[in-house]
Amino acid sequence: MVEEKGLAEDLLQEAFIKIWNNFSSYDVAKGRLFTWMLNLTKNLTIDTLRSKGYKKQNKISKDENSVSNIADGNFGADRFDTIGLRKQLENLKPEQRTLIDMAYFGGFTQDEIAKQTGIPLGTVKTRMRSAIIELRKLLQYA
Repeated sequence: MVEEKGLAEDLLQEAFIKIWNNFSSYDVAKGRLFTWMLNLTKNLTIDTLRSKGYKKQNKISKDENSVSNIADGNFGADRFDTIGLRKQLENLKPEQRTLIDMAYFGGFTQDEIAKQTGIPLGTVKTRMRSAIIELRKLLQYA
């Protein structure tokens, strides 16, 4: 039911814990112990696969350009700059350039940028938005 080995191992461990904690609810008259354990594990797996947390985690990119790989230092920022974003940053206002650089090449959140630069969060968001709009225009004509 689960293709990812790590998730399967986690589910198996959770199933064993659930079996241990709920063993008193097993009823011999309703079926074999193996069938009860199998159904408990199957239901746990289905519940996990249907959960919002699993669906969100599944949407997160795990490719070579993901933020976690870049933050680990495995890949340089220039590695994923195939569209020439760094070059186009030179055409932005300095305050916009700094924010885009921190967000997209430094991996900072808008909240972290606001704290680091001392700029109010609303101003950071406004400048980021205008910078992205400007970059979009620049990249269309590049």
